Amino acid sequence: MVNLAIVGTGGMAHAHAKAYSTMPDVKLVAACDILPDKVKDFAKEFGIANTYTDVDLLLAQPGIDAVDVVTPDSSHAAVSLKVIAKGKHVLCEKPLATNYPDAQKMADAAAQAGVINMINLSYRNSSAIQNAHEMVQQGKLGKIMHVEASYLQSWLASKVWDDWRTNPSMLWRLSTRHGSAGTLGDIGVHILDFTTFAAGDIKSLNCRLKTFPKAEGDRVGEYIMDANDSVVITIEMAGGALGTVHASRWAVGQANTLSLRVYGDKGALAINLDQSYTTMQVCLGEDVDKVAWKTLDCGQTPDIYHRFITSIQTGKNDQPDFAVGARVQKMLDACVESDREGQAITI
Repeated sequence: MVNLAIVGTGGMAHAHAKAYSTMPDVKLVAACDILPDKVKDFAKEFGIANTYTDVDLLLAQPGIDAVDVVTPDSSHAAVSLKVIAKGKHVLCEKPLATNYPDAQKMADAAAQAGVINMINLSYRNSSAIQNAHEMVQQGKLGKIMHVEASYLQSWLASKVWDDWRTNPSMLWRLSTRHGSAGTLGDIGVHILDFTTFAAGDIKSLNCRLKTFPKAEGDRVGEYIMDANDSVVITIEMAGGALGTVHASRWAVGQANTLSLRVYGDKGALAINLDQSYTTMQVCLGEDVDKVAWKTLDCGQTPDIYHRFITSIQTGKNDQPDFAVGARVQKMLDACVESDREGQAITI
């Protein structure tokens, strides 16, 4: 049995708690949030006995094996480092931190402490991307020549999720003063991990960020809408391939579409998570000359929550760990630098 505490009880924490609640070998023993009523309601919903508004008091409680950090992005580093200092296993929401030095500090601390550490890059729950990683590693596509990836949403142009103008849970994502790193930090983190997990490391990148006018004075109440809305990145992979990665919240007709194409000199693969988490399209072998694609069933893969608990029970740290989170944060920082400097940045 793994005794687990959750720090931060917002929307994503509910998804985490629901997942853990299905596992017979996990017991949710404590929850923490700076808002007393919020954490009490959360604890009542999930049958959690102990609630806290101070993470230090929670960590002083005996019997906690692991902590799931689901706080706002700006406090991921501070909270996770406290958890690690207490020798407890930790799963942290993405992004790992708000800058690369903090993210690397977290990765180093976790490695030194010897605790299980993972970051919730949730799209790795797709068996298609897991299979794509294995295919590229095994050389089934040959030398990777070209990559294209995108993560497209339309909630700034539609009410597909809700009206962002009246919903604080969406408005904060448009304001740097409320802790948002914009589209780059929110969904760019996913597509950069998705791309590099499948196709390999990025050697250099050139990024353009853009924020579009959305309301009178670019403001709705206390929310100043200055976070980036669209991201376009050109990349050169470590193996020499070129590619493009882009993301936007203005993609009309796309609710939440993450797609990837990887082209090698011996074959290609294509993934679209809107269509399926468990299948991909492949062009391999004799189909290369026919320009023909087939559907490949990739089966199932355990989600991040099960992989985290299994890692604790076996002592073998599954992926993605904090080192992966730090590498992704390094790419995010490079994107910001590239946009500011107007030039390519070597990773």
